[in-house]
Amino acid sequence: MSETKPVTPRARQRRTSGLLEDLEDDDPILSVVNLIDVFLVLVAALLLVVSQNPLNPFTDDKLTVIRRAGQPDMEIVIKDGQKIDRYKATDGQGAGAGVKAGMLYRMHDGGMVYVPE
Repeated sequence: MSETKPVTPRARQRRTSGLLEDLEDDDPILSVVNLIDVFLVLVAALLLVVSQNPLNPFTDDKLTVIRRAGQPDMEIVIKDGQKIDRYKATDGQGAGAGVKAGMLYRMHDGGMVYVPE
């Protein structure tokens, strides 16, 4: 029978740790994966901050947004709860069916006075 030498734990550790260290140290993908994890955590934190911001206009139940104000293609978006209405400007200024309800005057101090008919 052949006699085998017992392998000491230190020799076993040296033999296996050298292979593992070479594989882990030379793999650039591990650092890229760590960077991706860090960026995912940052993006999640930023999304939480933006959603909790009290100035976020989309958290209100009632919201009015005027897009491209003063332009010929102006649009008014009104959100009331779950209902969203969109109004687009037309070529006719103040056109429509209605009756004159009174006059509005601007005063010298900047105030407005409405005089009904």
